[in-house]
Amino acid sequence: MKDSNQHCWLRRARRGRSAAFVQRVRVMLITVCRLYDSYADAGRVVLALEAAGFPPSETSMISNNSDAWYSATKTASVAPKREDGPSRRADGKVEAAAVGAAIGATAATAASLVTMLAIPGVGAVVGVGWLAAVLGSMAIGGVAGGLLGALTNAGISEEDAQIFVEGVRRGGTLVVARVQQSELPRIEATMNQSAVKLQERCELYRNSGWQCFDPNAVPYTADQVRSERALHAH
Repeated sequence: MKDSNQHCWLRRARRGRSAAFVQRVRVMLITVCRLYDSYADAGRVVLALEAAGFPPSETSMISNNSDAWYSATKTASVAPKREDGPSRRADGKVEAAAVGAAIGATAATAASLVTMLAIPGVGAVVGVGWLAAVLGSMAIGGVAGGLLGALTNAGISEEDAQIFVEGVRRGGTLVVARVQQSELPRIEATMNQSAVKLQERCELYRNSGWQCFDPNAVPYTADQVRSERALHAH
């Protein structure tokens, strides 16, 4: 009788382990990445994800900071300098509020603190969330690959990652989310708002002679970043 009870217990334990494995498979997360020409647009998307109930711990934002639009010594309400009239200054305040709130929303855990890095070929970036933490760990550990390697390791295809990183190099901002399969359509619909159409941007880059992201390239200057952003302004 004792042996029979042991066999029953073992069968239940095996079934429990199998159920746990199936559960882990079911909650496997898919990485979704979008590029935005405006960090304010990216900030609004992050806020929209939070408002929809998406966990901030699964969201990350990486933005070019070559023009020092974000500074750790400033408050979260940071806006680029504007030389235009009152309406443009008001727009700047709106952008600042969106970005500052998005950074605050995403920095919900210790692993999501704001990270400022210099990435080879990209230049200065500011990041928040899980991907920024990965980049910070890679830099501290001397691991090669930078943003391109971090994206591909997260599940983004090499082809898309090349364009995403080049987009950041030219002044763009990435929003990256880890999503359950069941949530994918809803989250993609939110993240597609104001996002760059990747294939069109790839063709634009290639028409100018670009082939792929070069980690040895000289990063864009602040003036080049501003010009690139202005080129794609809505």
